[in-house]
Amino acid sequence: MTVLDSRPSGSSTVKTSPEMLVGPTGVSMSGVDDLGEGRGPAWLDDWLKAHAADVVAWRRHIHANPELSRREYNTTELVAKLLREVGLKPRILPGGTGLICDIGHGSRCVALRADMDALPLHENTGLPFGSTVDGVSHACGHDAHTTVLLGTAMALASATELPGRIRLVFQPAEEVMPGGALDVLAAGGLDGVERIFGLHCDPRLQVGRIGTRIGAITSASDLLEVRLSSPGGHTSRPHLTADLVHALGTLITGLPTMLSRRVDPRSGTVLVWGAVHAGEAPNAVPQDGLVRGTLRTGDRDIWAELEPLVKDLVTGLLAPTGVGFDLHHRRGVPPVVNERESTQILRAGIEAALGDDALAGTEQSSGGEDFGWYLEHVPGSFARLGVWDGQEKQRDLHQPTFDLDERALLVGVRVMVHTALAALA
Repeated sequence: MTVLDSRPSGSSTVKTSPEMLVGPTGVSMSGVDDLGEGRGPAWLDDWLKAHAADVVAWRRHIHANPELSRREYNTTELVAKLLREVGLKPRILPGGTGLICDIGHGSRCVALRADMDALPLHENTGLPFGSTVDGVSHACGHDAHTTVLLGTAMALASATELPGRIRLVFQPAEEVMPGGALDVLAAGGLDGVERIFGLHCDPRLQVGRIGTRIGAITSASDLLEVRLSSPGGHTSRPHLTADLVHALGTLITGLPTMLSRRVDPRSGTVLVWGAVHAGEAPNAVPQDGLVRGTLRTGDRDIWAELEPLVKDLVTGLLAPTGVGFDLHHRRGVPPVVNERESTQILRAGIEAALGDDALAGTEQSSGGEDFGWYLEHVPGSFARLGVWDGQEKQRDLHQPTFDLDERALLVGVRVMVHTALAALA
């Protein structure tokens, strides 16, 4: 097995370059506590006992070498190399990043998914294995997701026998709309799959706990961009032109208000603007302006109706102002709607891996997640992996200071293994 040379987080000499993968002398760091130790099966206990330090080292290497969406070439090659070394045959996706790999034999097949991409965000954790790429970091925990699925694969490969096939989906480009899940689907990544399962880091849950939910667990998320145009003019004579800034204000305040009156408020539909630009001079009506925002909803059916509704509302709001407009409504991802039976299977896997106390409920998030595309094709369930150590300040996802308790890596491996086994039982 390829090993990494990485030292404990207290060391100031952690290697963070790709050369970390070269040395075959072992991992010069200790592992982490296994919160599910002794719960079996024996081959899983044995593998984790022997390779806990490897799992941590893989995560630290991926963390130190983050790659943006659809540029995950080195991460893909690392995962593929490690899988090949235990006799598996990964298939890299046509785009060159992300891969699919089956373990086991038989007609029945369940899938486990992890995303691989990083964010265009500067890291400010102070970790000795922090990002070595300026302006790019794993602030959403995808380094952990990839590592958990990699550890799951290696552990499963050590089993003498499996009750069916388990498909590993290492997905690129979750952080960009409409998401790399569509790349996986286009490549036949779910062909023959009965169910699919996934985990996502949750810094609000303590390590050792997994949050599950039947029904919608995330929301649909679209991008809106409206470009306005006007002949322009002097601010002393707004009646002789189309007042573009006034029209922008009408749109910025009016569209969210009108949506709240045209859409069922129980759906959690919300429009929030994130950028607005127009003009420079205080005494000139600008000729063009721009506003961008995100439109989210927790209801799959309402999501399907939003695009024509937004177009009608924008037209109605701006018609009296006389400005021209160009509306670009970019459909994003559907909500992740967990199927009941799959969620019960996932909960059974969690209990087998960690015990009843590990189960936690969780609320529907207004965030988007392209795992929802998979559930448009096959049933499945998506859960939240607790990564908070219970002591330090909770640091949210997509923040420059986000970090996680590395005990969650082994927790994730155990949950994924047991969930796959439960789904095939």
